[in-house]
Amino acid sequence: MLSLEEKIGQMCVVGFNGLEPPDHILEWLASGRIGGVILFARNIGSPAQVAELTQACHAAAPRPILIAIDQEGGVVTRLREHFTESPGAMALGAADSEELAEQVSAVLGAEMRALGINWNLAPVVDLTHNIHNPSVGARSLGTDPERVKRLAVAQVNGFQGAGVAATAKHFPGKADTPVDPHISLPVIDGPLDDLWDTDLLPFRAVSGARIAAIMITHVQFKALEPDYPSTLSPRIINGLLRRDIGFQGVISTDCMEMGAITQQYGPGESAVLAALAGASTILFSHTREYQESAYNALMNAARSGRLPEAQIDSAAEKVRAMQEQFAITEPPALDGIRHPDHLAVMAQAARAGTVLLHTAPDALPLRPDDTRRITLIEFASYMDSVAVEQSGDSGLATLLHAALPDIQSVGLSPDNVSEERRARARALAEASDVVIVATRSAHLVPEQRDLAQEFLNAGRQKILVCLRNPYDAGVLTGAGTVICTCGDNEPSLAAAVDALLGRFTPTATLPVPLTMN
Repeated sequence: MLSLEEKIGQMCVVGFNGLEPPDHILEWLASGRIGGVILFARNIGSPAQVAELTQACHAAAPRPILIAIDQEGGVVTRLREHFTESPGAMALGAADSEELAEQVSAVLGAEMRALGINWNLAPVVDLTHNIHNPSVGARSLGTDPERVKRLAVAQVNGFQGAGVAATAKHFPGKADTPVDPHISLPVIDGPLDDLWDTDLLPFRAVSGARIAAIMITHVQFKALEPDYPSTLSPRIINGLLRRDIGFQGVISTDCMEMGAITQQYGPGESAVLAALAGASTILFSHTREYQESAYNALMNAARSGRLPEAQIDSAAEKVRAMQEQFAITEPPALDGIRHPDHLAVMAQAARAGTVLLHTAPDALPLRPDDTRRITLIEFASYMDSVAVEQSGDSGLATLLHAALPDIQSVGLSPDNVSEERRARARALAEASDVVIVATRSAHLVPEQRDLAQEFLNAGRQKILVCLRNPYDAGVLTGAGTVICTCGDNEPSLAAAVDALLGRFTPTATLPVPLTMN
């Protein structure tokens, strides 16, 4: 029998800095003051280190706990180097294979479970409506509700079949706004007459497939809720999700430290409002002071009667049921991390999700004995920015150099291209027979878009490789050959190289139109 303090604690999931849990986190787990923790890249080193971290957390708690992570695959991946990376959701949407989607998720789930992680904050089931949305993009399976529904259910089956709780996000859908809730509150005005059969269809499907959890977005939908973001809305959580859809599992907030919430509410009041709205778990991912304020506010609301005991009991019971269902009782099994079979599944999925929009005669394949002068100009990812500044090379360039030693390449930082680097890229483009321009969401970054177009204009034979969102192909012109990988993680970069070298011919089709909204 849990005390009131422990029931409130089960509703709180928190993050921390460092490669090992701080003493206060272990103390909170031991006393039941939190129901689990959430891990980020800042907590991830080697597989052995992650396993040691999770073991310490599990050992500190007297009952099963939740250890959560955002391991979507693709853009949002916390377990990268030393772990098996996967293609992102849009690549799975392009492949349109339920079997592959389930296999990819099963691999990710198996590695999480082996590390002691039992709650994945994935899959993303938002439909893509707006190419200018900065927080979804290639994280989405596509625009077609039926396709997203099928593939999302397959992902849920893969994760949960591997012993990891899955979480559909971001209810009721956040892909129709150009505002990132990390920064400020997105607000959607206007009627939502077709929501039930569009954005809500995948959520309805995964609810029917007995998904463990659903995460609420901070977006405010004026037609559904005139006063609050969805995270704090009884109409959306208790009404739309619980009553109308009939979802019976855990309902989690998104992180309550995002600007969409903190700009309007303090941590204590936002936690209480989320609990009153029907949230089962409330995430404070970063700041100890916020986490303490939230817990204390929830306790005060419970003792004063503002937060009804029956509502607390219902939330705690749902969390406890998920903790028991996915309890980690076995020791880590690190021999399965980056297993050759896992890598093979991801390579197959990445190739299946690569799209060749069109190709010019004699442009491909590129060959080691090619007599043409070939240049790669790659706009790097933020993760590659240090490597770019030190060596000039990033992920795609490194792979291409291994196959084509004579290729010239220039890596450009994602947010600050020096005049020296820009001039070198321009000169190489003008002097080359073939120029490959590899972009990452240029449609969202005017400077990148303008530079990419400049380099394409300067080249003779032009190849565009869209390494993240395929929408770049809709705003950049002049390329005779266009390849879209729908993600820029390890297997997708390898698939791009293989396509350029003619090791396979991509046959997937984009799950989104190139222009919309």
